[in-house]
Amino acid sequence: MTDARGAARPNGGTPHAPGTPCWVSLMVRSLDATEEFYGALFGWEFRPGPQPFGPSVRTLLDGHDVAGIGLLPPDRHLPVAWTPYFASADADATAEAVRSRGGTVGVGPLDVSAAGRLAICSDPCGAVFGIWQAADPLGTSVTGVPGTPAWNELTTFESQTVAKFYETVFGYDEEPEVSADFDHITLRLDGRPVAGVRGVGRAVPRDRGPHWTTYFTVADTDDAVDHVRHLGGQVLTPARDSPHGRVATVADREGARFTLLQGPR
Repeated sequence: MTDARGAARPNGGTPHAPGTPCWVSLMVRSLDATEEFYGALFGWEFRPGPQPFGPSVRTLLDGHDVAGIGLLPPDRHLPVAWTPYFASADADATAEAVRSRGGTVGVGPLDVSAAGRLAICSDPCGAVFGIWQAADPLGTSVTGVPGTPAWNELTTFESQTVAKFYETVFGYDEEPEVSADFDHITLRLDGRPVAGVRGVGRAVPRDRGPHWTTYFTVADTDDAVDHVRHLGGQVLTPARDSPHGRVATVADREGARFTLLQGPR
């Protein structure tokens, strides 16, 4: 993880450059319980969202869109997980690039009301991500404040091969971190760090496989961890200091994992 980047909504105020992380979404089994959890933790408010897959809400912070939450159909036994979306000027062309480079397009591309066009994909190792093509530059981005996405990090078997997939699909440059015991690549777009790829070999969780993790900014990681426990969530990795701030990995009531990030002071 290299820096804190966030986006208020897929179409975020001004158009996101293709390849920029621009949105996160979560599919859950109980909207009411999820709203209660994240509303108390991050101060989010909720409004009805587009329904290409069923009932959904968009989350707001001080009136600005932050993320999307949808309801899983009762017959779909899918993992509950946060999914990052990457901006595209042409979702159909990007989806075709995903296929041609060994990835899979599981949903779409399809229109989401008048807001834009999306596809849900997985990379060659199985990590799920989304593509978002905005129809209009509506809304205002909100970044760098508590309760907003800060970063997305991919955990996979080995960084180099998978990073090449994302580079060819989205036009990233890479910045490897050379170390005998640390396999990490930072993906850059026009010189800006936008996401990380971390290879952990056989330490990839068997129950999850390769996966993306979303970091959310908080004012105080230790207080946020205590709040997660109080709200019925789980602490998976205790709060610790890192070169980028104080972090902790937690899960909500349904098991969706995410990382809390308090930036350096």
